[in-house]
Amino acid sequence: MPSLAEDWLPPSLVPFFSLSHRTTTPAHPDSFPDSLYYNTGPKDVWLIITCMAVMALLRDALRLGLFEPFAQWKLTRDLEAEYSKRAIVNGPATNGSAKANGNGKSNGHAAGPTKKELRHLHRSVLRFAEQGWSAVYYPIQWGFGLYVNYSLPTSIFAPEGLWRDYPHIPLAGPVKIYYLTQCAFYTHQIFIINAEARRKDHWQMMAHHFISVFLMGASYFFNFTRVGCIIMVLMDCSDIFLPIAKMARYINMPELLCNSLFAGFLISWLITRHILFAIVLVSTYTDLPRLVPFEWAPPLGRFLSREYWVVFCACLTALQIIQLFWFGTICRVAWMALTTSAGASDTRSDEEG
Repeated sequence: MPSLAEDWLPPSLVPFFSLSHRTTTPAHPDSFPDSLYYNTGPKDVWLIITCMAVMALLRDALRLGLFEPFAQWKLTRDLEAEYSKRAIVNGPATNGSAKANGNGKSNGHAAGPTKKELRHLHRSVLRFAEQGWSAVYYPIQWGFGLYVNYSLPTSIFAPEGLWRDYPHIPLAGPVKIYYLTQCAFYTHQIFIINAEARRKDHWQMMAHHFISVFLMGASYFFNFTRVGCIIMVLMDCSDIFLPIAKMARYINMPELLCNSLFAGFLISWLITRHILFAIVLVSTYTDLPRLVPFEWAPPLGRFLSREYWVVFCACLTALQIIQLFWFGTICRVAWMALTTSAGASDTRSDEEG
């Protein structure tokens, strides 16, 4: 059955708007029995490019049409309310005489916001809006990732299942969509990181994203998608909390809310990125070479050599090292929030004051 894109578009454009490399559904699939099935192939790159373009448009549409106007309204209202409160408490400024105008009224007025306050407001508006796309994307994609992983015959607590029955081809449509959209998002984020104000951990973030994209691409084309699916859903969990926590602080929400969101971020980070991810990492070192033979046979869909296994383990270990560095920063922020009145704020944020 042809797709809608195949009905309406010339053949050269179909890969940009539709899943490519369709194949026969297995006779007894172990997941997604009602889905269409696909192989992997070079045409998948074109759909990734389309997803990146759509994400760029959605990000700017949400940033300019929703998040910036809302933050501008909220922070301006709060600043005006603060100055009105000060005027009531302190009284209007006068020129030294209550009857200077001859009518018993002063000609002074409450001072308005300073240039520094306006610059801070503008900066907070921009930072709030920059986090908006992540706050929208991660909850949606994490929910989709949970659905995909729930439907696959795998479990984080029985990691041997990530490697059994390798190679894991063909791919069900939802698995393929999940992989390609995730790859598009992280590739798009590499450009975003360089477009936004540079953070103190810029190079760590760049290394993290490059390693992530490499692992996604390699696991996709080398048919290790089941371990990739579970790693991606683990990584996305804590990223739901962080942008929302930042946004709450940028628009001066109550301290209790900001700190609660940050606590949720810290706990989810610890559980998913250091406990559950460690289970996958150990399984990669021990179960993968035990359950999957080292065999490089592309016609059979087998792409595991000892060298690739070493690279795979090294990249996952590098991710864990970067995450441990970040977790140290997160713990310092949490300690500051507990021992000072500063509250929890992201010390990794932009370098400017």
